[in-house]
Amino acid sequence: MTEDITSIVLKQSPTELYKILKFEGLVASGGEAKLVIADGQVTVNGSTETRKRKKIISGDIITFDNHTLHITS
Repeated sequence: MTEDITSIVLKQSPTELYKILKFEGLVASGGEAKLVIADGQVTVNGSTETRKRKKIISGDIITFDNHTLHITS
């Protein structure tokens, strides 16, 4: 499997983790985003993140389902 790496520019910083997954189309809805985060399927900066409303800022790296998002401002 190849990993998909995408650079994301935040218009508003900080932004909640579940919103980024939803807006980037990695999940179908905010509810699904919250479920995959709570289930421990998402990492932020290499650590499993289970807080749905974790504040994401420039420099953070999010990984989910073979997708890596590099956050910039």
